[in-house]
Amino acid sequence: MSERRPLTVTAAAALEAAEGVTALGFGAFVAWETVVGEPLDPATAWAVTGMALLGGFCMLAVARGLLKAERWSRAPAVLTQLFALPVGWSLLQSDQLVYGVPLLTAAVLALVLVLSGPTTRFILASEHDDEPEAGTGAAGRDGPQTRS
Repeated sequence: MSERRPLTVTAAAALEAAEGVTALGFGAFVAWETVVGEPLDPATAWAVTGMALLGGFCMLAVARGLLKAERWSRAPAVLTQLFALPVGWSLLQSDQLVYGVPLLTAAVLALVLVLSGPTTRFILASEHDDEPEAGTGAAGRDGPQTRS
């Protein structure tokens, strides 16, 4: 990667990572409450725990992918934020402003950052850096490689 990472990529990755850490914390909290408490439905509590932990780890992987300019990381970053929007909205509708406002703010900001021009150029430029130049691929200057 020849070009310097734009601030938009770093900020988007930081927001994605913050959401991932939050999901991991929520998963750990639900697991703890399931173990020490008396859940109405233990199977559902464990399912929520598993989904939160898996989602958190996946969001951290997406954040890492953004930092490394991996093209695959952009779509899950956008989807994560699109899923967060209705969750944040429902939190606002249920008067959970302490959770809803930060979630909506992070989701909108991350969407803008991930879809911004500097982020797009950075990810596409890194993809072109990974492609071999004409004449230097497997066939290269020495002709095609053959097994002896």
